[in-house]
Amino acid sequence: MFRVWQCSHREPGLAGIRLLLSAIGQLFFPSSCLLCSVPLPGRPEVLFCPKCMGGIKFIHSPICPVCGRPFAAKGQPEHLCHTCLSKPYHFAKARAITFYDGPILEAIHRFKFGKKIIYARTLAGLKSEDGPFNLDQFDLFVPVPLHVKRLRQRGFNQTLLLLREWAGEEKEEKIDFTTLVRHRWTEPQTNLKHHERRKNIKGAFTVERPDKVRGKNILLCDDVFTTGATVNECARVLKEAGAREVSVLTLARATAQ
Repeated sequence: MFRVWQCSHREPGLAGIRLLLSAIGQLFFPSSCLLCSVPLPGRPEVLFCPKCMGGIKFIHSPICPVCGRPFAAKGQPEHLCHTCLSKPYHFAKARAITFYDGPILEAIHRFKFGKKIIYARTLAGLKSEDGPFNLDQFDLFVPVPLHVKRLRQRGFNQTLLLLREWAGEEKEEKIDFTTLVRHRWTEPQTNLKHHERRKNIKGAFTVERPDKVRGKNILLCDDVFTTGATVNECARVLKEAGAREVSVLTLARATAQ
């Protein structure tokens, strides 16, 4: 459990101390279900009671075979969505585990902005062992990086914590969180339209060591896929640096695009 508390930068300072104290506090204060407040004694990393856990909406077929956008009509064959038909992404395939609403939205917000880093294990555990990707097929796991200013404000990269849980100890050596760098500060994407997101994120990332990604099959990870602008820009610079193929895994997917 303590592995998720590791800071994702080399100068934790006061932020790292605050995170450690917060995590210790989370161990000793009783937790309760985020939705119905049913006590969950002794299990601070568990976010939902069994009943509310059953209400989480997982993403299933039919979806766009490229970007993974879910379609409302069940039982229909999969097909490319209008975005992938009109303006193809730079990544080969993107998949998300759940919809970004209800309990997942609340949990991710508390995880990121409330510094509830102990949530990483439960949130990452929503990914089944057999999907949506076989992690053995990838040479490198890369989290979407934060700008150093935001990293110092938050104290951790939430995607790196999720990725460490997904990789496990046996695949942790495949994680590379230093090669892809967010060298330009960008305003939060939350309230921006699709074309504004693309413009805002353009040129924000760079690959510091192209030799680390050249010829590699890369799994790029993020917490939420909204329009895909951020992961698409990351995939673009990774491909330009010589990556053979980039696929995307996110915890959640927003439906409004």
